[in-house]
Amino acid sequence: MWSAEPSRSVDGHGALPWVEPRKTRIGLVAGGLGAYWPQFPELLPQLQASARRVSERFAALDCEVVDVGFISDAQEGAAAAEKLRVADCDLIVGFLTTYMTASMLVPVAQRSGAPVLLLNLQPTEAMDHSTFDTGAWLAYCGACPLPEMANAFERCGIDFRSVSGYLEDERAWTRIDRWIRAACVRAALRHGRHGLLGHLYPGMMDVVTDPTLVSAQLGGHVEILEIDDLRVRVEQVTDAETETRMKLAREIFTLDDSVKDEDFRWGATVSVALDRLVEDFSLDSLAYYHRGLDGETHERVAAGMILGASLLTARGVPAAGEYELRTSLAMLVMDKLGAGGSFTELQALNFTDNVVEMGHDGPAHLAISARKPLLRGLGVYHGKRGWGVSVEFDVRQGPVTLCGLGQRRDGSFKLIASEGTVVPGPLLRIGNTTSRVDFGCDPGEWTDAWSASGVAHHWALGTGHRAADLAAVAELLKLELTVVAP
Repeated sequence: MWSAEPSRSVDGHGALPWVEPRKTRIGLVAGGLGAYWPQFPELLPQLQASARRVSERFAALDCEVVDVGFISDAQEGAAAAEKLRVADCDLIVGFLTTYMTASMLVPVAQRSGAPVLLLNLQPTEAMDHSTFDTGAWLAYCGACPLPEMANAFERCGIDFRSVSGYLEDERAWTRIDRWIRAACVRAALRHGRHGLLGHLYPGMMDVVTDPTLVSAQLGGHVEILEIDDLRVRVEQVTDAETETRMKLAREIFTLDDSVKDEDFRWGATVSVALDRLVEDFSLDSLAYYHRGLDGETHERVAAGMILGASLLTARGVPAAGEYELRTSLAMLVMDKLGAGGSFTELQALNFTDNVVEMGHDGPAHLAISARKPLLRGLGVYHGKRGWGVSVEFDVRQGPVTLCGLGQRRDGSFKLIASEGTVVPGPLLRIGNTTSRVDFGCDPGEWTDAWSASGVAHHWALGTGHRAADLAAVAELLKLELTVVAP
């Protein structure tokens, strides 16, 4: 399978700079009722071994684990709560190894300010009833305090979720992993810096987003940028840096005969400048648009962004055109879920093949392309100023999910999703990303339902069926999720 994996080196001559993303920080506390330890001397070591195994599994999920150890009473719970409060975790995990009182975990949940996940993972699938004594049974008793925790958390106004199973239960770990990925998304938004460059595409009322609402509802910071912030960096790019970026692009893309060398060189120059812009402002995403006029410098800079924006998106810094801040955030959500996430809108309906054709000109997530993507030269960008090179590919066949960030009349955001399947068939060859998506129903009916959901006319398209993952994300972000299904 073709893979788009840009260089992660920094050589000073145009190679892509790479900043290791912040790892999701998981706070882990395990516990049990201390009254048991003198009564059953073998119990505590067994439970502590289970706690170490859970910590190992979390570390294997590429998380930063803040393990505050094993607590046995409310006083130790309060001390653990303070450690986790200072650690600024993205998710707090309470491992119920056996019975424990709610007073041991409520302070942890209250003080951390992070979402809480409770685990009830007994040692094995079932007890050996013929040989177990009371001490052995207590190691399997993590289910007992779970209703107590739920009741206490509800009365204390603490949201939580739980996963029950056994230590090596892969079904349980699949659910746990879903919450870890959702915490990763929440952290990316909470700590993110999101660039908004240029100005709104005139008349697109649906894509207008108040940056303050992003910080208020999702966290993070929206950095307002001007086209000159990019222009001055374009002017600083050296010929050697441009040549190196052109070499990299030739490795990643197939160049169509329609690509003019002058336009390719300009796109490579702007790409190097875009990397510097992202690095200088520590951006985690970028939404942009600038109209310009009659081929002047600002128009040419804006028209030269597609190559660089696609390379940024492929390495985890999603870039969306047409000033689409909410879609760049939806693309970030899908990227953090491991789904890619490409800038997408409706193109046409195919009632012969029962598919919805969708895609977009401009930036694309190269990692989800079915094959080596194409750079095509365009004499005009339809509906926009400028000309140059554009990215063309089709998303690889198989399950996909659309994810949009909608906005209600009261200003609140909501997640909107729909699962479908990319199927083979004829595609446009006009420098766009294009997919034929089968939603398992009449294309017209699906389009009406999708439009009625409150989604804007752009969204992120990612690989895999991700509605369950997005449900977890929505819960941690306290957003409504609307799933448009057949």
